[in-house]
Amino acid sequence: MLKNNLKLLDFALLMSFLNFIFFHIPFFTFVFSKVDYKSLNGVVLIISLITLMLVANAFAFYLIFFLSRIVGKILLVLTFIISSIAVYFINTYSVIIDESMIGNIFNTNYEESSSFFSIKLILYIIFLGILPGIYIINVKIISIPLKKFLITSSLTLLFIIIVAFANASNWLWIDKNSKTLGGLAMPWSYSVNISLFYIHEYKKNEKEILLPPATIKNNEKSVVVLVIGESARSQNFSLYGYEKNTNPLLSKEQNLHSFKATSCATYTTAGVKCILEHTNTDDLYEILPNYLYRNNVDVIWRTTNWGEPPVHIKNYQTKESLFSNCKGEDCNYDGILLNGLKEQIAASTKNKILVILHTSTSHGPTYSKKYPSRFEVFKPVCNSVELGNCSRQELINAYDNTIVYTDYLLYNVIEDLKQLKDYKSTMLFVSDHGESLGEKNLYMHGMPLSIAPKEQYEIPFIVWVSDGSRQLKPNDIVSQNHVFHSVLNFLSIQSSVYKEEMNIFK
Repeated sequence: MLKNNLKLLDFALLMSFLNFIFFHIPFFTFVFSKVDYKSLNGVVLIISLITLMLVANAFAFYLIFFLSRIVGKILLVLTFIISSIAVYFINTYSVIIDESMIGNIFNTNYEESSSFFSIKLILYIIFLGILPGIYIINVKIISIPLKKFLITSSLTLLFIIIVAFANASNWLWIDKNSKTLGGLAMPWSYSVNISLFYIHEYKKNEKEILLPPATIKNNEKSVVVLVIGESARSQNFSLYGYEKNTNPLLSKEQNLHSFKATSCATYTTAGVKCILEHTNTDDLYEILPNYLYRNNVDVIWRTTNWGEPPVHIKNYQTKESLFSNCKGEDCNYDGILLNGLKEQIAASTKNKILVILHTSTSHGPTYSKKYPSRFEVFKPVCNSVELGNCSRQELINAYDNTIVYTDYLLYNVIEDLKQLKDYKSTMLFVSDHGESLGEKNLYMHGMPLSIAPKEQYEIPFIVWVSDGSRQLKPNDIVSQNHVFHSVLNFLSIQSSVYKEEMNIFK
């Protein structure tokens, strides 16, 4: 039975212990999987990590509650609730709460976030968050003199330093696994990474660096349709050798080529940025649509997604703005992006046109809700947001159906372009990143690229060109950065940032 009156040190230790028991099973599951726990060094490392976890968290709680009881209680209640949500996602989807995952969370809208709702999530919040929070609010904490606080704090810091240096031989192991360890340690995983996310976001919000002027070299009517895929991995495309026929329409197309490709990252914001920039960099350079629009190219952006860098063009069209003039079942899915597209291109008064379609077709966990019912080719499918509760076959079937729908969308883009006979045209389909579907017990995406499985970064890069327009170089492997330079080349845009070796067209 928990006491309602506790000395500050006893309270800090109790909270640290509860935090450890409730939220650190994934942390030590990872440690046990990577350490020889039967060896002396492994035993020492595990005991040291447990000790440091308990003492460091107790010290943090001790410090905060000494400074302010009210602020301390508010922060600790929030910590338990947020940690309960975090550990639910870690246990359910095998994610890591690192900076990239924080970016995913902050760039998720209501429609996407609501798809994660489940009874299991509510139970996590109630039992691991709300109930401890009620106790924290009601407990009375007995004050201590400043002198005792300083002595206890000094001895605790000294102890932490001693234990850390006693494990100097394990620092390389800790450094090697730091991203995963840091992403599983509560509450540091989200508190530290939220800070890092906003620091980097502040840098991104700095004024974008304009690229040098560009020149249109001819008046030939040309159009590029760039389709940015969402969570599409190449290994589930029959164009890439997948045994199931997920590309029944594209496989019959002439002038179609599929390149092997990898993404720059495993989450949307970084993946889309990489597709649109001239080089892979942390700096905010002017992205492709902004650059071409500023240099007299007609640019159209249509989206059912989010997470792109700032887009500064006239024709930026969202799902909501396209819906009013759309009819049919496809209007509730990514098919809405094709509604009236051919007519919009034909109505342009400019000779050079770039269309970007930012889709959301293969984003989990509700894959079965990303396509119209007529595309449910592979059955049975997973309908649960808790992917681990579905059979492997049900999960793969639901995901494969999103690829069949993607095949249909790309086929219709090509058919529209074929009818625009006055234009030389090309379609490029590039995914922002891949997707894990239970391999190694991982789901969805967002793992740090350095440790991510290939399923999260091997992506499709599919190109179609109209008859007599262009031929493709015999590249074996390309990257997302090839998009920028290839679009410039196809539209005959001359620029000092253009790199011929990054262009896929002859």
